[in-house]
Amino acid sequence: MSAPGQPPVVVIGAGFGGLAAAVRLRALGHRVLVLEARDQAGGRAGVYRRDGYTFDAGPTVITAPYLLAELFELLGRDFAERVELVPVDPFYRILFHDGSTFDYVGEEDRLIENIRALSPRDVDGYRRLATRAREIFDVGYTQLADRPFLRFTDMIRILPDLVRLGGLRSVYSLVADHIEDDRLRRAFTFEPLLVGGHPFRASGIYLLIHWLERRWGVHFAKGGTAAIVEALVDLLEEVDVEVRLSTPVERIEVERGRAVAVHTEGGERVPCAFVVSNGDPSRTYRTMIPEADRGRNRDARVRRVQKSMSLFVGHFGVRRTYPDIAHHTIVLGERYRGLLDDIFRRRVLADDFSLYVHAPTRTDPSMAPPGNEAMYVLSPVPNNRSGIDWDREGERYFDAILSELEERLLPGLRAHLDLRFHVTPDYFEHELRTDAGAAFGPEPILTQSAWFRYHNRSPDVDGLYFVGAGTHPGAGVPGVLNSARVLERIAPRPTAGSEIPVPGERARV
Repeated sequence: MSAPGQPPVVVIGAGFGGLAAAVRLRALGHRVLVLEARDQAGGRAGVYRRDGYTFDAGPTVITAPYLLAELFELLGRDFAERVELVPVDPFYRILFHDGSTFDYVGEEDRLIENIRALSPRDVDGYRRLATRAREIFDVGYTQLADRPFLRFTDMIRILPDLVRLGGLRSVYSLVADHIEDDRLRRAFTFEPLLVGGHPFRASGIYLLIHWLERRWGVHFAKGGTAAIVEALVDLLEEVDVEVRLSTPVERIEVERGRAVAVHTEGGERVPCAFVVSNGDPSRTYRTMIPEADRGRNRDARVRRVQKSMSLFVGHFGVRRTYPDIAHHTIVLGERYRGLLDDIFRRRVLADDFSLYVHAPTRTDPSMAPPGNEAMYVLSPVPNNRSGIDWDREGERYFDAILSELEERLLPGLRAHLDLRFHVTPDYFEHELRTDAGAAFGPEPILTQSAWFRYHNRSPDVDGLYFVGAGTHPGAGVPGVLNSARVLERIAPRPTAGSEIPVPGERARV
């Protein structure tokens, strides 16, 4: 299937999922071609470089770094020689509306003392909660994150464990069973937002994120997340995989039920051995494949998929430093569930906020000119099913956020602003090509997880596979990288004798 004279595997999209898929397929001996619509690789993990500042456009929290190291090892290279990962401490500093703070750290002794300082009565409850999170992690991550769910029987087999571990309940419900203090309940339930989930609706299985962070820590890549993307692109070029930028795919050609080629917006037809889409599955099905070629994922079903929230992301440079702030700060508003319901259910733009502030110059001063700070602030907002006019609301909303930050976290901010710009759900919908501008694909509720999520192998079109946030296991960097591990389990191998050796290494078959 991958002999030199035969067509390559075509990967649509050069996000983390697409790049990881390309690495794994190349290590198997396939010819691989990556087609990326934008003028840079990375997908959500893009980068902005302006006036001496470097701003990550997307994910800034790197967990489970072994997943990145593994990609380089598959091709006989060393990730640590190319990218420097720095542990972040604290993982997050959480600033509550009453002015109190909580440092979420990795070491259990320090974490317990921080809990004790806020709420001594919750120390034992947290220990029980951590045990539950570890049990969920041992099943939901260790056993299932890189396993395909292609048949309903795959789901039936895990239901007893799901029920036993609380997967039928919400993350917030599980945490509230163990923690009494309202501030700590918020501190230990915001993590589903990192994968697009409402803490009061996301399945309790997503409590595994807490133990995943405890297990491997939280890291930052020197030079920003873009340094990882660039290292992956360089790695692929070394093993003869072309990552072709500014080449959007318009449609997937299906012949007798099988994907045989892709057609670019520029009019090129690219024959393929098979296709791996790193795009939003809803968008892939709805716009790239005629409905007549889709038995299961027809338009009506695709429209019923519940989308995650979206994001407003404001980037700004400051002509001063704030040495006392943390690398990652969560600024929580007075409302919690009410604000989340505004975002997810009512889809209205609230006047209050809960914010995530990324200050990478705490860890890597090269991200900004000397003596300056490069920051971004992220606010969860409704997806574009809300009908919000972001051309009208964007600047006003950013102004309100900057005022909130100046009052609560960054004194003197406005007087020292050097530059500012922002992106809205329109960016996710039009630039990143996600349905309704949902930043994380389908919302991670139980009925859209595992078998219920878009399958990694299309049930409609032979030779069509999915990686990325929209398929199993879900959003977040570890989820997306694990989706490429799932692909490796189910993708066709090269036919005997047709595999293409990796330069300097023997390909795995």
